Amino acid sequence: MTIMKFTNKVLCAALVTLALALFACAAESDSQDTTADLDGLARAQVVTKCTVPGTAALTFDDGPSVYLQELSDTLVAAGVKATFFVNGQNYDCIYNSGPAQRLKHAYDAGHQVASHTWSHAHLTQLGKDQLDAEFGRTEEAIHRITGAAPAFTRPPYGEYNALVLDVAAAHRQTLVTWDFDSGDTTGKTAAESNEAYDELAARHPSTILALNHDVKEQTVRVVVPHAIFTLQKAGYKLVTLAECLGREAYLDAGAAGARDAQWRC
Repeated sequence: MTIMKFTNKVLCAALVTLALALFACAAESDSQDTTADLDGLARAQVVTKCTVPGTAALTFDDGPSVYLQELSDTLVAAGVKATFFVNGQNYDCIYNSGPAQRLKHAYDAGHQVASHTWSHAHLTQLGKDQLDAEFGRTEEAIHRITGAAPAFTRPPYGEYNALVLDVAAAHRQTLVTWDFDSGDTTGKTAAESNEAYDELAARHPSTILALNHDVKEQTVRVVVPHAIFTLQKAGYKLVTLAECLGREAYLDAGAAGARDAQWRC
């Protein structure tokens, strides 16, 4: 009886050990699923600030707007390169002659062109197929118009979830938010946006990743000149997003495409 009891205790201990091992494996598997999609891809990185000390990146959303060429020229005249996160169809269709020409002008001037998705939708409310279209159609349009495939996407409203990160990774995109908002689409006047830039320069963080919108006339004609002057006076080097991260702006770059029947929204 003593031997049988001892044997039973050994068997019970072994079964408990096996159960714990199986539970640990399952837990590890679940943990891995939270950081990778179903195809095993790591989720997309999210950039919230620049990493190269002393740099400031002026970024502009929602274009290509009617003010884009004017803004591009203002920036270049001041020795500044900026980043434009563009939509496929928001204020206008990106393939229309005006938006396409202005976007190519900015790209040729040395500014960075990146994606703001196709329709400026709330991405967290979309399914996988819809997200694929939001990312893919915009990337394709930018590539056709400029010849370059963007490496960065800014999700509208700064919103994203696990599925958005998975789809972004499948499109080889890094997501980008910001650490300073000029407030040009949240009700601030040009004077208030200028004051916000003044306060930012006075705080003097190591780097700046600024959100603006080139669809706003007051931003282009009043706020941007003030921001350039203020930030340069504070000692910042105003560069593209890619430069402020020390990374490449595009997945690849070549010749722009020729307009054809596919250039439509």
